[in-house]
Amino acid sequence: MADLPPAWAPYTALLGSRLHAQTAYRAGFVMDLFANVGIGLLEFVEIYVILTHTSTLGAMSASGALLVFALANIGFSLADLAVGHVDNLPTYLRAGTLDTFLLRPLPALAQLVTSDVALKRLGRTGVALIVLAVATPTAVAHWTPAKVVLLALTPVTGAAIFSALFVMAAAMQFWLVDGGELANSFTYGGSYAASYPASVLHLPLRVLFTFVVPAAFTAYLPALLLVEQPGPAGLPSWLGWLTPLVAVLAWGIALLVWRAGMRRYTGAGG
Repeated sequence: MADLPPAWAPYTALLGSRLHAQTAYRAGFVMDLFANVGIGLLEFVEIYVILTHTSTLGAMSASGALLVFALANIGFSLADLAVGHVDNLPTYLRAGTLDTFLLRPLPALAQLVTSDVALKRLGRTGVALIVLAVATPTAVAHWTPAKVVLLALTPVTGAAIFSALFVMAAAMQFWLVDGGELANSFTYGGSYAASYPASVLHLPLRVLFTFVVPAAFTAYLPALLLVEQPGPAGLPSWLGWLTPLVAVLAWGIALLVWRAGMRRYTGAGG
């Protein structure tokens, strides 16, 4: 702890206390962990049932579709673990407790992000990692150094994109207040769309979940490069190389929206 830069010390202390609190009651933690494993398995069963009735999905082989599913779920579950709890912001706004974040000499968003870390969501990550390990050898025929880097980088950039979506959805609550369901349609809806090849979507939805909500960049477009497929009309596979840039752009927009929301907020006292 003493070796950490002073700016990081408060956040590390907050995270440490949250992690200790979650693991203090081991039986409850294990039950929550297995519950999230169950969620991951149910999502896998859904796509598995579809693949038992067809040899391809959106012009991708079964192993390619499972590769998309695994990459999308790893990215989303990591984002959900790290920042998913920012969707509690409407509760803070209604109760007026957001003001306590503003009284501390730390950025409000950083405090909100470090206010919790739901380790139980690692159960969903574990399921996706197993699917990835099984699907990748069959889906990817020819390996190159670029593909190895892309496969390692995709879950990270996917998590960054989904994290930015969580922050944007939370910031929207400064205007909507009770619009949590609308915001969830972009975060959890984006996760669901990302779990399937974007080629199965009609063109308007394909455009929405690529260039408005960048779900296709979290898994599908990188997967096209890994399996060496050209991609459908309007979504060439080379867009997958732009995923890190999309992640940076998404975070830039998220921080701008958050800042605008904070400027609009007047506090519990009006």
